[in-house]
Amino acid sequence: MSDNITIKTGQEGTAADQFRAYGSRLKNGEMGALPAVGALVLLIVLFSSLSPFFLTNINIANLFTQAATLTMLAAALVFVLMLGEIDLSAGVTAGTGMALFVKFNSVDGWPWPISFAMAFALAFVIGSFLGFFVAKVGVPSFVMSLAVYLALPGVMLLILGDGGLLRLEVPEIKAIMNTNLPDWGGWLTLIVSLILTFAIGFWDRTRRLKAKLPARPLSLLLLKVGSIAVIGSIGVYFLNMQRSLVATNPIQGVPTVIPIVLFILFVGTFVLDRTKFGRHMYAVGGNPEAARRAGIKVDKIRISAFIICSFLAMISGVFNVSRIGNVESSAGRAIVLSGVAAAVVGGVSLFGGRGRLAHAAIGAMVIAVIDNGLGLLGMPAGIAFIITGTVLLIAATADALARKRSGGPLIRT
Repeated sequence: MSDNITIKTGQEGTAADQFRAYGSRLKNGEMGALPAVGALVLLIVLFSSLSPFFLTNINIANLFTQAATLTMLAAALVFVLMLGEIDLSAGVTAGTGMALFVKFNSVDGWPWPISFAMAFALAFVIGSFLGFFVAKVGVPSFVMSLAVYLALPGVMLLILGDGGLLRLEVPEIKAIMNTNLPDWGGWLTLIVSLILTFAIGFWDRTRRLKAKLPARPLSLLLLKVGSIAVIGSIGVYFLNMQRSLVATNPIQGVPTVIPIVLFILFVGTFVLDRTKFGRHMYAVGGNPEAARRAGIKVDKIRISAFIICSFLAMISGVFNVSRIGNVESSAGRAIVLSGVAAAVVGGVSLFGGRGRLAHAAIGAMVIAVIDNGLGLLGMPAGIAFIITGTVLLIAATADALARKRSGGPLIRT
């Protein structure tokens, strides 16, 4: 059933049309991020009722900062998951790149921008290596990325030396996760976000009407922008409040990492939703053979997806080393599975063809809230792992059932 079946070609649909179309998608099993949003709301209500510290401004700021690394890694994995592939090495790719960065800068004395560029050059090489063997040679992505996952910690040990640890000595990188914007910076970030959201939505609507395609009503766009304005204003207001426990060391403002994450998510979403490359990504993920017959260079798309994944994973590595202040030989080994979990919990399909960066970000927040909330309650770390695994199992099961209900294949060829 078409989502716009009640909307005349080239005309603006009503809000009722859009809600009926959304209901139709839900009936067909296309729930998107709705379950993750529901789980996030439920968890926030639960933890706020169990701990008086959960909804304090200091904990909210810490929660966003803690979630940044996982959010970026989950966003990176979207690009391969939506093709029905997987990259188990994304975390250790980031760790190896950061080891190289710190080694060149702190030990060898290279300027940090050059050292930084070398880390991302490594991401390009690893992504190209993975993509080539998966797309051209035909090695399953699980096996190929597992091999790299096992090999790169050895490379990190060689880079870091006998101690297996090097400290970060670059103030500009440390500032990413450990500083805050001035009060006006948070409001400016919100205003820019609102302007971009409205401008892109209005541009989409104008293009569709000009091409005589069904378009969403302006009222829904205004409702979306208004909702973001209300939620964002509340967030910025609380984050701009004094949250330091020491009066002589005031801490306030939106964490610096938040606009960085928002910018990357915006650019990635724009690429996937509004460019030829993005359309080809979804086409290859949905049906590779049909995409090939349509003239899409499937192998090139797959290689590009692994390169992008490695690049974004490297950014998650930057966030991680900025937060802890050092890089060690075990960097990135555990977080990659949490990244996959975050993407799937957010509604990214394991079978390919469906997924958005915003969904991965929501999934990352769900997992971050679980860890944060249980930590405030003094629960053992093992409980957090059990709950996270259970949430992942539920999300994967829902994905499989939705795919089965919509008639899509459960086994990709």
